[in-house]
Amino acid sequence: MSRSQIPGSDVLGPRALEAATACGVDVAALAGDARHDSPVNGATLGPIGWVAPADVDTAVERARAAFLEWRRVPAPARGAVVKRFGELLTEHKADLAALVSLEVGKITSEAAGEVQEMIDICDFALGLSRQLYGRTSVSERPGHRLMETWHPLGVVGVISAFNFPVAVWSWNTAIALVCGDTVVWKPSEQAPLCARAAAALLDRALAEQGAPAYVSQVVVGGPDVGEALVDHPGVALVSATGSTRMGRAVGPRVANRFGRSLLELGGNNAAIVAPSADLDLALRGIVFAAAGTAGQRCTTMRRVIAHRSVADELTKRLAEAYVRLPIGNPMAEGTLVGPLVHGKAYDVMAAAIEQASAEGGTVVAGGERVLADAAPDAYYVQPTIMTMPGQTDIVRTETFAPLLYLVTYDDFDEAIALNNDVPQGLSSSLFTRDQAEAELYVSAEGSDCGIVNVNIGTSGAEIGGAFGGEKETGGGRESGSDAWRSYMRRATNTINYSGELPLAQGVDFSV
Repeated sequence: MSRSQIPGSDVLGPRALEAATACGVDVAALAGDARHDSPVNGATLGPIGWVAPADVDTAVERARAAFLEWRRVPAPARGAVVKRFGELLTEHKADLAALVSLEVGKITSEAAGEVQEMIDICDFALGLSRQLYGRTSVSERPGHRLMETWHPLGVVGVISAFNFPVAVWSWNTAIALVCGDTVVWKPSEQAPLCARAAAALLDRALAEQGAPAYVSQVVVGGPDVGEALVDHPGVALVSATGSTRMGRAVGPRVANRFGRSLLELGGNNAAIVAPSADLDLALRGIVFAAAGTAGQRCTTMRRVIAHRSVADELTKRLAEAYVRLPIGNPMAEGTLVGPLVHGKAYDVMAAAIEQASAEGGTVVAGGERVLADAAPDAYYVQPTIMTMPGQTDIVRTETFAPLLYLVTYDDFDEAIALNNDVPQGLSSSLFTRDQAEAELYVSAEGSDCGIVNVNIGTSGAEIGGAFGGEKETGGGRESGSDAWRSYMRRATNTINYSGELPLAQGVDFSV
């Protein structure tokens, strides 16, 4: 790719400000000293002001005051706010998607897909606003009724990562709002304009529906701002997305103050390719899951566990597909692989390739940095495939880059054991035409991940299902199904309409 095909800051900066302004951001009020670089070309998009950790206290206190009003608003009326937010997202989809591409380097279709996820979760949350069901139960005492009721939890703190700079916030926020909570969001330092733009659209929806002030707030800052949010006693739930290392710090700190945490952490996701697999289907599923978003998804496929009978053919097909992947400007038509987020990510990938080679691995495709002449301050890489002699230390380690390891297996029990033999437990998949294998894989004896797929890849979850994983992935669940319960508190109610006072378990305490 020639230098002219990588946009300069004279193009990216104005486009970013234009998109943010279109979403309702007062760009002039954002100026500050924080450096804000685009991974597309490594140049600064524009100076952004950060808040101080002390400002978190003000935000949480405002959110707490707003919560006391917001919890009294009927859930369907809260749903109307989320509905309007979804309409505004639809109207400004192109502008917000452009910011996602500019700030984190996603290709256009994936950036637009991220905004579509936001729209979809608004639709889901709108329906949920009329379905926050409790249940009744049979009492052992005559003239008594047992029931469960669900109530708003309080202030929800959301800490999001760069790779999904707006969608993950929306998963939490749309559900939290219909549940009656208020939200304080600490976005990634890499994507402040994305955060400001998304927050501006929600602010508009809240204002139009007459919601209290400060139901939703964004605090743009560094790690110290995130720490202040984690430690604040007024934050009932901290929903944090990031590395396992980050989760190890967040979880105990929130637990120490008896708060709740919802953690979405690392993934070392595998696909098993069985002898009966449709290799054309497997090829498409693996390439998107492994190379999409330049390997920077928590659900990125990082391991392929192929039966020995199909491993050579699958490796050949994957290598041929990888050579054809268009790499470059993520906003250019036809590009499928954009940049890594920064130089540190490239260094980690290069070190992982070196370690994998030392552990007996062989590079069969990719492995090089590209476009360095056209964009010396950006980090474009060839997605990489390595065959490995087994599940070595580096294979069991998540590398947040487009680095795919291939190992082989002989029997299906061995494949499941390899699938599960990593510290993380987010997403997994199996390509097979064998119904018995498919059923075993999704059973209690199969994959130990939170997401278990058959004949699709590990990436691309729909919002209707609960998203999250086990083990070092953190155990959290966001988005669909009954994930809404994380944002509410449960009360068990006993109502006595008998006129008598019998005690449970036949206890006699007559006075």
